[in-house]
Amino acid sequence: MAGYVQDDIPADELDRQRALYGPFTDALRALVDAGIRTEVDDDEVRAVQAEVEALTERLRRRQLEGAYGVRFSEDGQGRAWGNAVVGLRNAVAPPLVVEQEDDSGRVWADFHLGAAYEGPPTLVHGGVSALILDQVLGQAAGAGKRPGMTGTLTLVYRQGTPLGPLRAEAWIERTEGIKTWARGHILGPDGVTVEAEGVFILPRWARKALAERDSADRAPRFFE
Repeated sequence: MAGYVQDDIPADELDRQRALYGPFTDALRALVDAGIRTEVDDDEVRAVQAEVEALTERLRRRQLEGAYGVRFSEDGQGRAWGNAVVGLRNAVAPPLVVEQEDDSGRVWADFHLGAAYEGPPTLVHGGVSALILDQVLGQAAGAGKRPGMTGTLTLVYRQGTPLGPLRAEAWIERTEGIKTWARGHILGPDGVTVEAEGVFILPRWARKALAERDSADRAPRFFE
């Protein structure tokens, strides 16, 4: 499947990359936040713009063709470092660090959304809430060894989601063949702000891969 790359890098190299790119991406997130909220004078904005453009040019001297995709090892452990919600190397991502309860299909994440995610004043953009819930419901399906691509996603917005510290929770409701039904929500200081339910469908290419592994009850972890 295009975008999935088995690279089998050693554990020490994986640790090195995490230690290198994690803080680098945090610095980019801080730059985005500073750019939204700065009130320095015009000359300073222009000077910083020139520096940012120069830094961008340096980084473009050698780069990947296309998107990052998902890199994974022989055991199926994946690195979705370009992902818009959980990506270690994606400054757009909050990012969420999703925890899971064994193989039960229940997951959760505590995270913070700042100025870059604003919709209505002081509130999270509704599309960002949908983005986050799509990810955590999908990871719930994967954590329960019933992964899939989003078939449908339905949201109910109960109240505004405030910028700041938040929590997302998701769990598997039921499964039927190649389909998994998951539910979840986002919690703010005053309780549930957005609820979601989704259907996740194992695509044909993944069904074939599982059949070849002769292990229909063990989905590849990178697919989460």
